[in-house]
Amino acid sequence: MSIPDADGLLAEQLLRLTRRVHRIQKRHLEQCGLGITPAQSRLLRMLAQYGSPPRMADLARRLEVVPRAVTTLVDGLEAAGTARRVPDPTNRRVIRIELTEDGRRVLKELRGARRSAAEEILAPLDGAQREQLGDLLTALVDGASLPPECYAPRPV
Repeated sequence: MSIPDADGLLAEQLLRLTRRVHRIQKRHLEQCGLGITPAQSRLLRMLAQYGSPPRMADLARRLEVVPRAVTTLVDGLEAAGTARRVPDPTNRRVIRIELTEDGRRVLKELRGARRSAAEEILAPLDGAQREQLGDLLTALVDGASLPPECYAPRPV
């Protein structure tokens, strides 16, 4: 008789949950009729967090993707009129990305879609369970930023 792999089961559950969250969010975004993908939505939210327009490299680092991926996302947002490339005022070789007024309007609509998706995803949980889940997710997310030596087994 084999012993169940508890960590493997948890990893599989997390992957299944991630796929479910993605599907539900994508459906809610499509219902908005804005023509925005989940990745574009994430980029719009990130742009709104900056005090001044960021560089593409800043966005790539923050999104944890290669710069080429950001270029493609910005191309789509620019075509939709929700973001635009602007020259850096102090270095003409640098291009920055900023939200347009239409982008700010779309972002407000996207917040509603995300909120309704979150309500659907979290519906099975009561308030205490949601709080506990929040604490657990924070621990997992914050743990990801620890240096590799923190993950190494410690001698007993």
